[in-house]
Amino acid sequence: MPPKPRKKVKKRVKQTQSPGQRLAIALAKCKKAELIDLIVDLAEDDSNVMRWLESEVDVKMPANDLAESTRLAISDATDFDERQINRNFDYDYGAYEAIERNFKKLIDSGNLSVAMDLSLELMKEGSYQVEMSDEGLMSYDIEKCLNVVIKALMKKGSHPPSKVIEWCERMVEKDRIGCHCDGELTRLRKRSES
Repeated sequence: MPPKPRKKVKKRVKQTQSPGQRLAIALAKCKKAELIDLIVDLAEDDSNVMRWLESEVDVKMPANDLAESTRLAISDATDFDERQINRNFDYDYGAYEAIERNFKKLIDSGNLSVAMDLSLELMKEGSYQVEMSDEGLMSYDIEKCLNVVIKALMKKGSHPPSKVIEWCERMVEKDRIGCHCDGELTRLRKRSES
């Protein structure tokens, strides 16, 4: 007797939704006010989310709050695990982007002096981070932030020359490795002296 032909069984592949799709469906059912509350709660619990949202949405801040936000970003950007010294450890790129963005906002709002003070803090903490790393990969990010302030100071009449010279000297003192923006600071100082 010939064998019975086998029935072909169709395999059903279950179409599952991704976590993001399930979340989108649930969020679509929320009211606008509920969504805003959820986003604000999430941002207040996570400084990375807060910085990302601030970069996506034009958040207006008074100078004092902007300065405090920049201090927090400097702390986050230059933080590292001391057990990782002399290694290429991870660092917070987003925090460096926030510093650069905040320096621009401070300068645009007429608070160049505040940006100068904060840049001294960044130079001190950032150069320490570079010194403690293996290759100092964050140097580019640090210089990108500092150059925002240096470019603002290069404009004639932006600040009294004596204050600019003093700031340049303090920046050089704060640089633990002696090479961050050294050419730019030298040019700025010579320009202010003449």
